[in-house]
Amino acid sequence: DIIKFSQNKDDLSNAPNTEAFINMFGEVLDKTIPCLEKGRCLGIVIGDKYHRGTWIPLGFQVMNEVLKRDFVLKSIIVKNFEETRGKRNQKELWRYRALVGGFYIFKHEYILLFKKV
Repeated sequence: DIIKFSQNKDDLSNAPNTEAFINMFGEVLDKTIPCLEKGRCLGIVIGDKYHRGTWIPLGFQVMNEVLKRDFVLKSIIVKNFEETRGKRNQKELWRYRALVGGFYIFKHEYILLFKKV
């Protein structure tokens, strides 16, 4: 599941499910896009998630949500990493959770670049 970054119910990381996350993300887009001039760029850094042993391509779902709103995709950059703030230097704990849960240990995230048209 998504790593929780706060207790705030409006924090996207506290969305109760993937559909709610995408809807909440869409609301953020709708509030911020008017501030971005036509021809300017939008960047999003996001990873995927697992839910009950199933890979959820959250990055691509977010990409599709942006593309519904007068943007074109300019690039997808796959960023590899070993340690993250979200894992808080608990690499072995996350490895254990992955092995017990039967899922892949994430070592990447996406940097999605869009241009407003």
